[in-house]
Amino acid sequence: MSVLPYLWRDPWEESVIPYRPFTSIVDDFLTPWRADVAPIAREVQLINNDQEFRTDISVQQFKPEEINIKTKENRLIIHAKHEERPDEHGFIMREFTRQYVLPEDVDPATVTSSLSPDGVLTIKAPKKALPDAKERTIPITHEVSKKKRK
Repeated sequence: MSVLPYLWRDPWEESVIPYRPFTSIVDDFLTPWRADVAPIAREVQLINNDQEFRTDISVQQFKPEEINIKTKENRLIIHAKHEERPDEHGFIMREFTRQYVLPEDVDPATVTSSLSPDGVLTIKAPKKALPDAKERTIPITHEVSKKKRK
């Protein structure tokens, strides 16, 4: 029988030490944070490629009239809010604000939005076309050395 599993075991493993002080404090602190962040990562998608700037946000809990989208200078601001309404656990009120700094090659006046039937808000803007680089030939000038060769 090998001794290594006993040497490299987790010292806080519950089967070895049944009581871990302060564990509930740490679990109570970390678990809600993890639970809150995971859905956000699935509900927002950002695409910023050569052709367009685009974001898809799940807003299925909001009615279209409860969502406000605006641009201010080079920022895109999305705000949604609904008043208290009943749900399966009682009453709930939701509100969020999301801001993006638009890339330099996006004109804020070209931003458009659409809401799909399943509650996904798509906001996109085309990238500005880069001006064609004009090709030119650069002549080489020859400098004459002032030193005389011997």
